[in-house]
Amino acid sequence: MKRIDSVLIYGYGVMGRGVAKTFASHGFDTTVRSARAASITDLPAGVKAVSSLPDKAADLVIELVPEDVPTKQKVFAEIEAAWAGQDYLLGTGTSGLDLIELARPLKAPERFLGIHYFMPADTAPVVEVMGGPASSRESVDVTAEALRRSGKETVVLYKPIIGFLVNRLQHAILSEAYYLIENGIADAAAIDHAARRLLAPRMCLNGLIQQKDISGLKIHAEAQASIVPALFHTSVANPMLQAMVQRGETGLGAGKGFYDWAGCDTDAVRKQASSQLSALLQFIDNALPRALPNTEPRPRDPRSG
Repeated sequence: MKRIDSVLIYGYGVMGRGVAKTFASHGFDTTVRSARAASITDLPAGVKAVSSLPDKAADLVIELVPEDVPTKQKVFAEIEAAWAGQDYLLGTGTSGLDLIELARPLKAPERFLGIHYFMPADTAPVVEVMGGPASSRESVDVTAEALRRSGKETVVLYKPIIGFLVNRLQHAILSEAYYLIENGIADAAAIDHAARRLLAPRMCLNGLIQQKDISGLKIHAEAQASIVPALFHTSVANPMLQAMVQRGETGLGAGKGFYDWAGCDTDAVRKQASSQLSALLQFIDNALPRALPNTEPRPRDPRSG
């Protein structure tokens, strides 16, 4: 599998611009494919824009069109038709769709994998890379290596699963949080306070699993046996959240979600969140002490006994 040096971003929304900026700023030959290529005025330095796919395939193409299976599959068909017989990898930027379903019409599913960026794409440090239903470990590794050269840390999964890793963990927590709100047990502010002041700092230092090793698994196992049966278990998306979206209460952009954003400057809120994240990550990188000798554990497979 050849090294990835050229990238084409298919789609130029907020995410597409951030991803293109990340690659171009690290020396990749970077192109954006957009129907409005001629009118784009905010291209990052080093990025080219085209209205149709070039004759020569990029080493990696990342699709970043709306989260809709037929829309994405139409893009895949266009790419496969334009670059038939050429060597490239095809990454979908989905965050929650099933890669197995997305790959069904592909003529060359072995090229297909998932690449999940987080907002804002140019400053969020982590990208998830996930193998498709027919992709090789080598293609996943080559893609992850290219993402690391673009300045990102990678979370690598070799088998496809809906939601990747981060969103599955996040939605497991949010499912319980929405249940607590819906049943009047806690409000959004209380949940966010607990997340900011306890969960996040501990995870920031020791992650999710390592923290339990440090605390001790006996107490943790006893707590699991008591708490897990009492958690809200369902295979249905939270009805309260779905109803909010149907009413147009979609969060900051609409002025109302779990919080009342009326009168707030939408752009300023988003810019503040982005700059605060950047400052926090810089603090974590620069201010936390380096690990002391004999304090860094090695991961192991607990299934092996």
